[in-house]
Amino acid sequence: MTKIEAARQEYKDWCSAIGIDTLEKLNEALNDKRGIELINLCEARQERKYAGIANQIYWNRRTCRIVMMSGPSSSGKTSSSLRIAQQCRVLGLNPKVIELDNYFVDREDTPKDKNGNYDFEALEAMDIELLNNDLCALLRGERIDVPKFDFIQGRKVASGKTMKLEENDMLFMEGIHALNPALTPSIDRNAIFMIYISALSALPGGEKCHNSTTDKRLLRRIVRDNRTRGISPESNIMRWESVRRGEERNIFPYEDNAEAVFNSSTLYDLPLLKYYAAPLLEGISESSPAYDKARTLLDFLQHVTVLTPAEIAAIPPTSIMREFIGGQTL
Repeated sequence: MTKIEAARQEYKDWCSAIGIDTLEKLNEALNDKRGIELINLCEARQERKYAGIANQIYWNRRTCRIVMMSGPSSSGKTSSSLRIAQQCRVLGLNPKVIELDNYFVDREDTPKDKNGNYDFEALEAMDIELLNNDLCALLRGERIDVPKFDFIQGRKVASGKTMKLEENDMLFMEGIHALNPALTPSIDRNAIFMIYISALSALPGGEKCHNSTTDKRLLRRIVRDNRTRGISPESNIMRWESVRRGEERNIFPYEDNAEAVFNSSTLYDLPLLKYYAAPLLEGISESSPAYDKARTLLDFLQHVTVLTPAEIAAIPPTSIMREFIGGQTL
């Protein structure tokens, strides 16, 4: 059994233990006005998982000074990395962050795809030599100049920031290639603690067994991007196939390299996402090329009992789901 399969099985066992292991039973709990109780239970479970991963990082702190995190789109990587870092601080560690996006090669050196467009997701789009030189220097206790990539100019510029790893410091990095050993060929594998983050839950119910986590992530992305990036639901649906191809190429082949797997699903996420996503999907016209996918999502959501505004208001400001609906305080 792979680590991903084990994480999925553990989640399934937990759902059975609390008596909500099908969509029908989830709907029953919400119709019985147990929504806030369920939200609190899911959040408590996730807090234990964050703490457990932080414990692993702490136990390996003498050899693993670098924490690398990756996962597919809309898995809640940003929130999860912040929560894990917070739990590390509780243990006396001091997480420091360098964004992998600052290690892109200059625009003229960026590889292109078969259509002649810049392929920013290719491993070759990363300045691997500079990244490895900086990581090696940090592990030797040296101070580095932290790079900054100017996406308008298409090149690295001086950030004016420096970094050095002190005794209790841990370096946190997150990105699509983070679990790929080819990103860090100069670093001893034992010096890196790898974490894979994804929304792994699947509740059987309704007219089909909803085993695909991709639709849930798409719903998260639609809600978040409409709110924060001005990207329409239609555009997100049309881009999804390309996003999935990138995941198949750059993320999924390396998922089992992780020492820890964090499942970012909550039992209440579909009822929550329905509240925000259904009106957005209903707005996609029948003439749109995204219409069929929108109807597929709506057809499934009709089997889901939606959360009430009062229940949504009870979701903590540190919840991973706040990354998508707003109101997060991390």
